Amino acid sequence: MKNRVISVDIFRGLTIVLMILVNTPGTWSSVYAPFLHAEWHGYTPTDLVFPFFLFIVGTSIAFAYQKKKGTAATYKKITVRSLKLVGLGLFLGAFAISFPFIKDFADIRFPGVLQRIGIVFFFAAILFINFKWKTLVGICAILLIGYWLLMGFVPVEGMESTYERAPNNLANYIDVKVLGSHNYKPDYDPEGLLSTLPSIASSLLGIFTGLILTSKRGKKEIILVGLGVIMLIVGYLWDIVFPINKALWSSSFVMVTAGWANIFLALIYYLSDVKGLKFGSIFKYAGANAITVYFLSSFVTKLFYSIKVDGETSLHGWLFQHIYVHDFMPMELSSLLYGLTIVSFYMLVAYIMFRKKIFIKV
Repeated sequence: MKNRVISVDIFRGLTIVLMILVNTPGTWSSVYAPFLHAEWHGYTPTDLVFPFFLFIVGTSIAFAYQKKKGTAATYKKITVRSLKLVGLGLFLGAFAISFPFIKDFADIRFPGVLQRIGIVFFFAAILFINFKWKTLVGICAILLIGYWLLMGFVPVEGMESTYERAPNNLANYIDVKVLGSHNYKPDYDPEGLLSTLPSIASSLLGIFTGLILTSKRGKKEIILVGLGVIMLIVGYLWDIVFPINKALWSSSFVMVTAGWANIFLALIYYLSDVKGLKFGSIFKYAGANAITVYFLSSFVTKLFYSIKVDGETSLHGWLFQHIYVHDFMPMELSSLLYGLTIVSFYMLVAYIMFRKKIFIKV
């Protein structure tokens, strides 16, 4: 990227760091509430993390593909990158530590975080290359309104559709019927099939922010804050009829999370790009190899849970119990300190890769 916007790299890195933190507590039985997902409707700070990453994927697309044309080479590059992301996600879902190193087919989870990133990147990039921003606004509106109409007004097996966690929830129904046992839970998947449609809109909203940042407009941080506030208002009004819900990736959830993303990005942009402060530079290193760091952390965590130290206790559990659990410390704090240690390790890995100019483009 020419004329690189530092805040975009910082925001991407910060998001990856938070994704690792919320995914690796010492024990899931003792976690501070802000580091847990909402049980169903509503949202916590943790629920902002993944949509923030999809949002910044869109912002990055606006930088990387603004002058690209829809050539065969460009489409090939986008397709290959998307397939790599999906492939890495499927690998994580299928990997088993013991021979033959693949889970039984029925136990493999098909959807996942990397799979959704790959699919969203593919469609957002293709749309951006082929359409003007005004058309993209219309496409974004169609995705969000269309998803709301599908979820709220299409009957399921003769029953009125619901937004609750129930068999007559259309998104859950499709996932169970199509994916069967390959879902995250028996009755739904937070990265399911139908909910991928509004997740594309999350990235499109990030593209609009990217276009603002690449424009010659002044006071971009003020524009982003104003845009963020408008999105928050729309999202909270929409919540009245279509509840904010990460598992469903509801349209109100898309608007609210994009609103907060614009506001936080505006703050980072003002401090780093406008004022020139070294604010958050440490996160820039993780942002430079974001997918690599995330994949590595996910894979190693999977290994730590799978490797047994004494035939019963996992390596993860053994390290947590022997190093972080103490009578003088609340279990939630011990769990958080374990997660912060993991995050610090991967930030160090990212820093070393950055200094050695190792950039793995997935």
